[in-house]
Amino acid sequence: MGSVYRLTLRQLTGRWRLTIMTVLAAMPVVIAVMMLRSASAPSVQEFETVTFGAMLAGSIAPLVVLAIAAAAFANEIEDRTLANLTLAPIPRWQIAVPKLLATITIAGPFIAISAFLTSHVAFLGDARATIAVTVSAVVAVALYASAFVWLGLVSTQAIGLGLLYIVLWEGFFSGFVSGVRLLSIRHYAIALMHGLDPRRFADGTHLSLTAAIVMSVLVFGGFLFSSVRRLRRMDVP
Repeated sequence: MGSVYRLTLRQLTGRWRLTIMTVLAAMPVVIAVMMLRSASAPSVQEFETVTFGAMLAGSIAPLVVLAIAAAAFANEIEDRTLANLTLAPIPRWQIAVPKLLATITIAGPFIAISAFLTSHVAFLGDARATIAVTVSAVVAVALYASAFVWLGLVSTQAIGLGLLYIVLWEGFFSGFVSGVRLLSIRHYAIALMHGLDPRRFADGTHLSLTAAIVMSVLVFGGFLFSSVRRLRRMDVP
């Protein structure tokens, strides 16, 4: 597992990819600073809706993760080196798990730092609110990573399909159709944020903390299981 993990880290840490992720991760921080410098300071609800819900958890985090996760297996398939891994006498989960962990390792710090700085600025150093936002963002990274790593295994058009998912499902349908929120990673993150700091994030309709945790575990485990199953059944050239 260690060799697959280290190999994936080297494959996915190209200069341009890291530069793009840095720019994307910096955007919520810049927006938070601009909102505070405006004539009317934003409310907690405005921060949640615009900065965390729409930008950080709804677009920035999934875009950063998609750029990494979609390539985790796509590079191996394109270069025809996945056969070398699948022919090795190791269980398939020891291939899927390091790929997923490498994706989280790369994308996680960018989003965690972005969430920490954004919430620290927005809430003027409130530790509990900052921790709630940061933890929720990191959980969103893990969930998006599990989904997009699987997507990279089942389709050669993972980037395009991932963008459609981000724009249509997480961006449009989950924002206007309440039932869709039960299957929305963005809303799991929002519910976790509410549950971790109900004092600060008290308004709005969202899942309970217990339901958000249960659904997050099911989604993460389900996509990981699907990735392992796909590796077992797919025809590797």
